[in-house]
Amino acid sequence: MEKVNKINNICVFCGSRKGNDEVYVQVTEVLAKEMAKRNYGLIYGGGNIGVMGAVSQGVQNAGGRVKGIIPRSLSPKEISGVTIGEVVFVDDMHTRKEIMYNSSEAFIALPGGMGTFEELFECITWNQLGIHSKPVGILNINGYYDPLVALLKTSVGSGFVDSDFANSIIVSSDPIELLNKLESTPPYKSQLKWLTSSQA
Repeated sequence: MEKVNKINNICVFCGSRKGNDEVYVQVTEVLAKEMAKRNYGLIYGGGNIGVMGAVSQGVQNAGGRVKGIIPRSLSPKEISGVTIGEVVFVDDMHTRKEIMYNSSEAFIALPGGMGTFEELFECITWNQLGIHSKPVGILNINGYYDPLVALLKTSVGSGFVDSDFANSIIVSSDPIELLNKLESTPPYKSQLKWLTSSQA
């Protein structure tokens, strides 16, 4: 596949829990090793527990670059564990997300909870609004995001979401295929330019 997207860093959204099936961590570790192999730096929310810990430790152990952005309120070890790699402390969640988005050329959502959902949806909304034009992928481990994929199809069928936009969100259960598609799929180009990231 021809690479159309120049990627230096990938921002990964994921949970601070491991989930109830070992496959979530196992597939995450495959992704982490492949990211390091391709010399992609990891931008993430800091901490070393759960799926978040698996991806950060996996990238670092494979010789890759890791940068964690974490609010000071979440930095105590009992909350997030010890952040891997370079650490940037910020005052609030909005600043955290803005730095994560601006430091990355692509985004991947792994299984996670409410925070992961919020980050993913804000990221794809920013694409829709023209705040950025960067590829967004979902690693659908163990069918975790099947209901979300179904919801997107329903949203398109019901006339609330354009099919071109929904189809620009890359979904794969295979981490290597997902990275290949992030490299080779042109990101969604919004006809809008409503806001800058600092105004969102």
